[in-house]
Amino acid sequence: MIEFDGVVKRFGDHVVLRELDFTVSPGEFVTLIGPSGSGKTTILRLLMTLERVNEGRIHVGGECLTHMPKGDAMVPANEKHLRRMRKRIGMVFQQFNLFPNMTVLQNVTEAPIRALGLSKEEAEGRAAELLEMVGLTEKRTARPSQLSGGQQQRVAIARALAMRPDVLLLDEVTSALDPELVAGVLKVLKEIASTTDITFLCVTHEMQFARDVSDRVMMFDQGQVIEDAIPEKLFTAPEHERTRAFLHAVLDRA
Repeated sequence: MIEFDGVVKRFGDHVVLRELDFTVSPGEFVTLIGPSGSGKTTILRLLMTLERVNEGRIHVGGECLTHMPKGDAMVPANEKHLRRMRKRIGMVFQQFNLFPNMTVLQNVTEAPIRALGLSKEEAEGRAAELLEMVGLTEKRTARPSQLSGGQQQRVAIARALAMRPDVLLLDEVTSALDPELVAGVLKVLKEIASTTDITFLCVTHEMQFARDVSDRVMMFDQGQVIEDAIPEKLFTAPEHERTRAFLHAVLDRA
């Protein structure tokens, strides 16, 4: 479902991703861990087309995201191609980014109506199911300012799911929450992962969540994947010294 093939990303002279190769299978939940500044969020930004690759290609669902055919050649994707591909990909950010002037229901229905062309009735029906899934049916008429941080993040998750994406990207979705609100958001994500066929790519510092929900965990450092294993192996018997040092530091701090 996701394929990075020789992807290089530079910001000026600074190389953030170094000929990165990895794949994520349909329906798989893959988590990226590693130190801050190692390039994890850049991977998500490339998938969201917020950044462009300098070299290499990215495929989503068997179709090239970063390039498109033109005659007999492949050329960098234009905005029309990117806009079409973007509909397959949802993202939940660290910050909730809800529309403050809209109700919870309107926040969840706005994109399906405008981007997918759903009728108001169909969009509201879909939103009602999703708000029930994230435990916020009774908040449908509330505005974001009337919700806790955990509730706002659950609305953001419902909003992303309303677009029925093939791929859902999660970028440190609990980092802006008070500790007591984290468990509720992670519980919702675990339920979605276990009951849908959505492909997840997650960046998190929540090691227990990564261990509980992931099919695979990739340790990321200096723009490269240095270890890729099932959670049980990576967390109990990591092969790479950098992975051992990172987990020791993170788990001790927790």
